[in-house]
Amino acid sequence: MAAENSSWGYRRIHGEFALLGGTITPSIMWEILKTEGVDPALCRATVTWADLLRSQAEAILAIDFIETVTLTGARQYILAAIHHARRRAHVLGTTAHPTHAWVRQAVHNLLMDLEDAGSLARIRFLIRDRDAKYPALIGEILGSAGITTVLTGVRMPRMNAITERWVKTLRVELLDRTLIWNETHLRHALREYERHYNLHRTHRSLDAAAPQRAQPHPLELDRIDRLALRRQDRLGGLIHEYLYAA
Repeated sequence: MAAENSSWGYRRIHGEFALLGGTITPSIMWEILKTEGVDPALCRATVTWADLLRSQAEAILAIDFIETVTLTGARQYILAAIHHARRRAHVLGTTAHPTHAWVRQAVHNLLMDLEDAGSLARIRFLIRDRDAKYPALIGEILGSAGITTVLTGVRMPRMNAITERWVKTLRVELLDRTLIWNETHLRHALREYERHYNLHRTHRSLDAAAPQRAQPHPLELDRIDRLALRRQDRLGGLIHEYLYAA
């Protein structure tokens, strides 16, 4: 009975008693499981989706489309990917017409960038939604690199929560605070923000490090009033970066 460590075990025991013409109350079931050393809680042997993502973070990439509108009213589609463990963001491109050919080329470019950085061998899974803008061939492209595509459930954005959180950050820190003139301006803004996000912006999940920058050394209290700092503005002062003065 110790092996009956799921809700299936409860149904099995209940069913056997029913076949004998008897009934069993929850309290009696609890006593049976307790005597046999089995935790009576349902889902006791399951692994949550969040636990799975954390345990496999080094091997997971996630990808998503973000929509925005320029001052001319033209709709632009941004394709971006993020690595779960290091939070390294990749802005793969932006276009007004995300054709299947464009998406395939963007994914090819991502794989080449990962290979050049020496991190492609670590990636085993790519999480994405079921958007029709992704071509069917994308699975074969990723499969040739040893990457398995994991589709999120319908209307279940929490299955791709890290990407969704990055999208919110992008909107709050850039898109909602910038008047985008056209596609060229959007690409420039995204390049600047991608650099800021990966090289300067701190992350609590990384203990105040940036995705592509090591955690800074802790400051000594007696040096705080003697720090020499330099401010570097990006995107016309929309983003401020503070560095030690040379």
